[in-house]
Amino acid sequence: MTEYGKIPPQAIDLEASVLGSVLLESDSLIRISDFITPETFYKPQHKTIFHAVQLLYSRNESIDVLTIIEQLRKTGELDAIGGAFYLTSLTNGISSSANIEHHARIIQEKFIQRELITVGTEITRDAYNDQIDVFDLMERAESMIYKTSEQITRKDFESLSGLIIDEMRDLQTRMKSEARLLGIPSGFTTIDRVTNGWQGSNLIIIAARPSMGKTALALNFARNAAVDFNTPVAFFSLEMSAKQLTQRIISCESRVNYSQIQSGNVQNEYELICRKSGEISNSKIFIDDTSSIGIFELRSKARKMKMKHGIGIVVVDYLQLMHGEKEKNGNREQEISSISRGLKALAKDLGIPVIALSQLSRSCESRADKRPILSDLRESGSIEQDADIVGFLYRGAYYKDRLPDGSEYPPSLVELNFAKNRNGAITLEPITLNFSANIQRFSDQPDEDVF
Repeated sequence: MTEYGKIPPQAIDLEASVLGSVLLESDSLIRISDFITPETFYKPQHKTIFHAVQLLYSRNESIDVLTIIEQLRKTGELDAIGGAFYLTSLTNGISSSANIEHHARIIQEKFIQRELITVGTEITRDAYNDQIDVFDLMERAESMIYKTSEQITRKDFESLSGLIIDEMRDLQTRMKSEARLLGIPSGFTTIDRVTNGWQGSNLIIIAARPSMGKTALALNFARNAAVDFNTPVAFFSLEMSAKQLTQRIISCESRVNYSQIQSGNVQNEYELICRKSGEISNSKIFIDDTSSIGIFELRSKARKMKMKHGIGIVVVDYLQLMHGEKEKNGNREQEISSISRGLKALAKDLGIPVIALSQLSRSCESRADKRPILSDLRESGSIEQDADIVGFLYRGAYYKDRLPDGSEYPPSLVELNFAKNRNGAITLEPITLNFSANIQRFSDQPDEDVF
């Protein structure tokens, strides 16, 4: 098939050479199997032949002309590829597989060119359709191009010797540093003792039922990182507007009641608010309040923020309000799974921690002890598997619970329980924090020491 009167990019002679090399020396398949698939080939017959090669390889059977002929005969595809004669002709003129990897790379490049042409054609066609939302079109275009680029940006193996040298260099740096944390401090002593700071490439999930203080805690994390530790933060808010978040930050910083700031009843506190706001106005917190943002759009924006502003943390509030990839007949759980995988991939790609808030279902409220546990995440796809750290927030006063001594649960007392910590310990006893809801501020318990 041609596009605009032109033949699509292809290298049929090299395709034949690659297949002939594999048929002569089956071990050469190992050198190309990580970036060549049947779809990479342009000629349909070559797709069929390479698929047969993969089937034999997966079954640990020998690969040569005779075994491929037999395999294609079983599937009824031998005549479609030109019969045994065509298979035999592929090996003509092939003396060795020395150049197979170079030839395979060219085949891959031609495949990527064809994919880009397909993407461009689809986007051009849809751009003429006024019934398609232009922002949905932009996101889909970015998603399609990103998927294509992923096919050529796979990381290769790294030797242990090189990794050890890098780690010893980093270890010496940490030994000389006065900082006692491996990652970015959260600003809370008790939390940092468990996490050793928010570490690069980690996906941190903070989950809770509504009204537990998830957004306030996330804002405190962002504020502490940006103001106290000079780490730029990208805050993606799908639930609250940038204006509301700004009001919360000002309330937290000035310690003026949040409702007063909302209503404007701050005549006596106005100078204090101005002074405190000025102190944090240059802190690098970047807020994006796009509602129902997609995982591909978020990843794209985060990459741009990393290049432009050097962000060190990404915060997402909250995960279930995002939309991700979903198969044609897929369900919401599969879509959430694609979102959590995408956030973990973002953390790894950028080498920075991603903190994502998650809403829990009502299942925990049907128990006598309403504290969330890991099984409460099961309805949310692969969040538990993708996350490096999972923390649960719980406010006993909300449920009118009692403390072990029988006294009432203080309204300001919030428990944070780390139920999963891939690179450290979990909390056998919950971390307790003070939460001043009227100023949206969290703090360590008074008897806790600071680092």
